[in-house]
Amino acid sequence: MGILLAFAGALFAGAVAILAKLGYTGVDSTLATALCTVVVLVFAWGLAALGGELPALAEIPARSWVFLTLSGLATGASWLCYFAALQKGDVARVAPIDKSSTILTMLLAIPILGEIPTPLGVACMVVMGAGTLLMVGVPKPGTQGGRASGGWLAAAWASAVFAALTSILTKLGVTGIDSTLGTAVRTTVVLVMAWVMVLVKTGVPGAVGEMKTIRGSGWVFLALSGIATGASWLCQNASLQLIDASLAAPIDKLSIVVTILFSRLILKEKLPRAARIGLVLLVAGTLGLLI
Repeated sequence: MGILLAFAGALFAGAVAILAKLGYTGVDSTLATALCTVVVLVFAWGLAALGGELPALAEIPARSWVFLTLSGLATGASWLCYFAALQKGDVARVAPIDKSSTILTMLLAIPILGEIPTPLGVACMVVMGAGTLLMVGVPKPGTQGGRASGGWLAAAWASAVFAALTSILTKLGVTGIDSTLGTAVRTTVVLVMAWVMVLVKTGVPGAVGEMKTIRGSGWVFLALSGIATGASWLCQNASLQLIDASLAAPIDKLSIVVTILFSRLILKEKLPRAARIGLVLLVAGTLGLLI
C-alpha cells in the first residue's frame, strides 16, 4: 500500500509543474506560490476535518510540531525556488534538477535516519546523477551556447536541496501522527511563509494590484495546481508512514515521466537525443532503487 500511495503521489506531482507553468505565466512567482498554497490549505484542512482528525491536534507531540514546522519551511523554500525556475526555464530542464533531490535525500538519510543504501542503491544513484546531467546539460534551443539566463538554474538547484530536506523532515515529523493532519499543519507553515514573503516583497497594494492582472484561465490553473499539489502531498505523507524515505523519494521522482510527457504534448517542448538518453538513465536508476 505504501508503494501504491507513493506512485499516486508521483502522478499528481507530475501534473503540478505543467499546471504551474500555465498558471504562473505573467504572475510574480512568489505571489502565485502564495495563492496556490491557499488552495492546498483548504484542501488539506478539509480532508483532515472530514476524516475527524482535528481533535488529534492537541495530541501531536512537541517533537512532531518542530519537524513539521521545519518541513513546512523547507517546502516553502523549495516551492518558491522551483516555481521561480519554471517561470524562466523550460519544464524539461527544470524538472530533472528538481528530481535530483532523490540523490540528496538518500545521502541525508544515511546520517539522519540510519538508512544505509545497498551497493545497488549506490549504483542507481550514479546512474540517476548521470541522467540528470545529460538532461540539464543540453543547450537550450534559441540561446547562445545554451547558457542559463535569469538565474533559473540556481533556483532549480536550490529547489532540489530544499526538497531533499523536506523528505527527511517530513519523515521525522509524521511519525506517530495521521498523515492528513501532518499535511495540513505543514501547509499552514508554507502559507504563512509565502504570504510574509509577498508582503515584504510587494506590500499589500502591490499584491492586490498584481492579483487584478491575473486572467480567468490563470486562476483556474493556479487552483488546479494547488489541488494536484495537495493530493500529491497527502499520498506522499501517507507513504512515508509505511515505507522508508529512501524508497518513497525515488518513486516520487518518477513524476518526471508525467511532467516530460505533458511538457511535450501541452507546451510543445522537445527533448534532444542526449536529453532522451538522460531521461532513460534517470528512470532506470529510479526503478533500480525499487528492486
